[in-house]
Amino acid sequence: MNFVMAFAQFLVNEILSVPAFLIGIITAVGLAAMRKTRGQVIGSALKATLGFLLIGAGAGLVVSSLAPLGIMIQGATGAHGVIPTNEAIAGIAQAQYGGMVSWLMILGFLLSLVLARFTPLHYVFLTGHHMLFMATMLTIVLASAGYGAPVVVSVGGLLLAILMVSLPALSQPWTRQITGDDTIAIGHFGTAGYIVSGAVGKAVGKKSRSTEEMNLPESLRFLRDSMVSTALSMVLMYLVLAVMFLVRGGRAAAFKSFENGATGIGNYLMQSVTQGLQFGVAVAVILFGVRTILGELVPAFQGIAAKVVPGAIPALDAPIVFPYAQNAVLIGFMASFVGGLVMLALQSIWLSPAFGLALILPGLVPHFFTGGAAGVYGNATGGRRGAILGAFTNGLLITFLPALLLGVLGSFGDANTTFGDADFGWFGALVGSAAKLGSVAGIIAMLVIGLAVMAAAITVQKKLVETGWVPAPYRLDAKKTGDAGQARPASAGSYPKIAPPQGAPKPPASI
Repeated sequence: MNFVMAFAQFLVNEILSVPAFLIGIITAVGLAAMRKTRGQVIGSALKATLGFLLIGAGAGLVVSSLAPLGIMIQGATGAHGVIPTNEAIAGIAQAQYGGMVSWLMILGFLLSLVLARFTPLHYVFLTGHHMLFMATMLTIVLASAGYGAPVVVSVGGLLLAILMVSLPALSQPWTRQITGDDTIAIGHFGTAGYIVSGAVGKAVGKKSRSTEEMNLPESLRFLRDSMVSTALSMVLMYLVLAVMFLVRGGRAAAFKSFENGATGIGNYLMQSVTQGLQFGVAVAVILFGVRTILGELVPAFQGIAAKVVPGAIPALDAPIVFPYAQNAVLIGFMASFVGGLVMLALQSIWLSPAFGLALILPGLVPHFFTGGAAGVYGNATGGRRGAILGAFTNGLLITFLPALLLGVLGSFGDANTTFGDADFGWFGALVGSAAKLGSVAGIIAMLVIGLAVMAAAITVQKKLVETGWVPAPYRLDAKKTGDAGQARPASAGSYPKIAPPQGAPKPPASI
């Protein structure tokens, strides 16, 4: 009996509680159910495990590279500044909540298949890294509010499942404006920004020419490489803040930003450059770990989904819409970044002093992916004006909403990073506020929020998606009539393809 108890404790404490091992086991089970060979099962399970360990290694680099920047932000501005990076905050959280995150993610995926099978929301969310990020965010919010592991996993898993089938439905009319049919949906937690961008485009750009009727300089294409864009943005931020701290605080205080100090102004500036580059390396390591996990885990989930929800619509990563309007991607990125700078100024002048909100520094990675997709949505309904103003609005959202989210992240609100995309902000703030009501009242309030989201999605699915409504029908045949705008494509395959940005997991073509 003692041996049995000891073995059970070993199994729970040393294997099932270790996220890397748990992910490997789930991958193996999924591939075995698909009748893959023994070698494929073992190899994929090991790669998924190694990928999770890579995330932890990258998280350590992120923490070390962000520490001096936090000191500089406070010294240069006198305010608490945060850089939204989903990979960074998720990686940091793995050390404390890795086991709960894994169980919540697995339960959320399984429940989403049940909801997709038995509700009108027949969407299967296959963007694994966002599944992981939302699972991490929900775990942090619920655990920080004082809930135990059973409640965190069960309630959080249900909320995750609801989002995974509801958000693709809410955005599907706008996605269909881009794709022309219902073969794919968007499965990305920047959905609020895309819907708002499409709505802004519809409001301002009825006669605006399409972004695809213009040529952008090839010299900007390098920004599609997320490691380069991340490193560049961080180097620029480091240098600007380093100079500001030097002017405001003086040499003695500024040089202490680094653990071993700085020997002079030149050394101080070059250490800032190095830290910015190291952040880019850290995010690249985490992204490689995420891609490694997803390359093995998504096929296992994909095979299960195909058997449980036949005929479902795959909800895929944001870059799935990039080929429909390549110029809109870069225009959207730049407009979103400008929106982030404007909101940063508003936070500095008004919101931070008046309401105590943290400063959210715009990072190139969230603005590229969500801003680029928002540009495509805005262009589909409003041409160039829609792409610019829609993505600009997205930039405002992903700078303001993370500031609200920080208030419900507990100790992680001091990590100098947070979740960057729109849905993490609004949903996390709502759930976190509800969770603070207390055990029973908090659980009821969170479930009400989840049910309200799902009810809205079912309404949209029945009254808009299934009836064939599109937001801007006057733009669908624009090319045929000679008017400006984006024409309705027959399928994604009829458009020229661009290579997905490095760091973006490649979505499966179908389920």
